[in-house]
Amino acid sequence: MKVLFIDDTHPVLYSIFEEKGWEVIVKNKTSKEELANELSQYQGIIVRSRMILDKDFITKGKNLKFIGRPGAGLENIDVEFAESQGIKVFRSPEGNRDSVAEHGIGMLLMLFNKLNQANSQVKQGIWDRKANWGIELKGKTVGLIGYGVMGKAMAQRFSGFGVNCIVYDKYLSNYGDEFAKEVSLNEIYEKSDVVSLHTPLTQETKGMIDKEYLSKFQKPIYFLNTARGQSLVLNDLVEFLKSGKILGACLDVLEYEKTNFEEMFKEDKTSAFDYLAKAENVILSPHVAGWTEQSNVKIAKFLGEKIVSNF
Repeated sequence: MKVLFIDDTHPVLYSIFEEKGWEVIVKNKTSKEELANELSQYQGIIVRSRMILDKDFITKGKNLKFIGRPGAGLENIDVEFAESQGIKVFRSPEGNRDSVAEHGIGMLLMLFNKLNQANSQVKQGIWDRKANWGIELKGKTVGLIGYGVMGKAMAQRFSGFGVNCIVYDKYLSNYGDEFAKEVSLNEIYEKSDVVSLHTPLTQETKGMIDKEYLSKFQKPIYFLNTARGQSLVLNDLVEFLKSGKILGACLDVLEYEKTNFEEMFKEDKTSAFDYLAKAENVILSPHVAGWTEQSNVKIAKFLGEKIVSNF
């Protein structure tokens, strides 16, 4: 088979395919139009988030057998159309579940213990112990929304902190386990002290966490998002932060990100972003939770092994 790489990925994936006797072609700078014109000669595509693989593009791949996406999200691929054409779609969330979970826990501990503030103050020669007292995670009720690969990894990490972990997933049943108790969405609203989002970006989840959604929580919460930025309406989050209904937020992803996730829509940086950037009870990172030295290798390895085992 001949496999087209249109995004950067760890070379271990090249090796897995080449050991299978497949030809690897890397064109990670070539335009979408040029790729479409030659797509019929390939049996496989590897893409991250550089471009959208829509119906028109996929149709050009007359001989495609698979599309592989290193990582978790498939929102830039028309999966339904691809599969209707007999093209298998693969992803590898197992490769970065550990990094996402560790990063999320790290952000939350940073927020709870005021480490960003404390670090800045001490470096300025300010030694204010009382102002930097934190709060403990132990004893809190953590509500997870979504219990796929990432949600489960997060629940496993939370289990070591003595929290009560509850979870809701609309599309699963009988999914509770030793790390998290399956509950109704109403129970998430009623009991959560911390809410962590673990849903893919779909038409259903785009803008899902808005003013109406947030108003259903029965007590002030901390909000953690390592999933997709467009699932959370930042203007509404800021409103709830200002009112104290949200006590703090950890955001690895932002509503303003471009499709390729490599930069924000600079023209869309609003007063909401300005508020988040200055707020001491908000921790931000640049959509990097899933990326570590180790996950870069594991994402490619899991994906390659999945694909070659199917052909």
